[in-house]
Amino acid sequence: MSCSAPALDRVFLDIGPLTIYWYGLIIAAGAFIGLYLATKESDRLGLQKDLMVDLIVFAIPISIIFARIYYVIFEWERYTGGTWWDVFAIWEGGIAIHGALIGAVLTTIVYARVKKVSFWQLTDIAAPSLILGQAIGRWGNFMNQEAHGGAISEATYNSFHQYLPDFIMNQMCIDGVMYHPTFLYESFWNIVVLIILLILRRKNPLRGEVFVSYLMAYSVGRFFIEGMRTDSLYFGPFRVAQLISIAIILIGLAVIVYRRKTGQENKHYNGKKVTKKK
Repeated sequence: MSCSAPALDRVFLDIGPLTIYWYGLIIAAGAFIGLYLATKESDRLGLQKDLMVDLIVFAIPISIIFARIYYVIFEWERYTGGTWWDVFAIWEGGIAIHGALIGAVLTTIVYARVKKVSFWQLTDIAAPSLILGQAIGRWGNFMNQEAHGGAISEATYNSFHQYLPDFIMNQMCIDGVMYHPTFLYESFWNIVVLIILLILRRKNPLRGEVFVSYLMAYSVGRFFIEGMRTDSLYFGPFRVAQLISIAIILIGLAVIVYRRKTGQENKHYNGKKVTKKK
């Protein structure tokens, strides 16, 4: 579908030589809001003060580095012909959530061992914050006009997209063509996952199951939404995010079943020991 609309300014603020982009500002906002929620939940569970703050102070920069490395590896040909500093230009976009998750998990494993606390407890607390941060962060993709899907037909626009706010669809008008706002689909799905996690948390499941459920639920939505995107990372003919999503769902199911059958975890989310039925 053809269209005509001006793009929103990607720059939030210019201060002399310093340029602050909406992309970075939105991602930072998601991270800080997530940090606030995680620290409040940590306090509620009676954990050591600043435990989550210290973790996230380490995890955020390491996750960003891993997210960029992950993206550059799969888009290496894009950077071989340019200047070396293009690799570091994250304000232009190009960080991968799966790379960020790898960095965050590795950081938490090391942190949990150093602090002698449960890895699963930390990740359970962080899971709702992570998915909320992702939901907010997708709006950074919106400002950059990236992470969108294929072109929308006029029939599709008239059946659904015409009811979306004009500022969203105008931003999806790129070079005279209207595209699917897949960033919006994923942001909405992430909010659904957040609600699921908050409900699950109230049920006081076994420790670790909130985090694993987050990974699995996010992966379900990402698998389908990824199939609509035009900027996917590929491994041969396959979309990397879809392969990773399938692997996470299968591994997540296996982890939950294994830990329940073996009784490996003897505590609930709130730290209380599991009461065995006689």
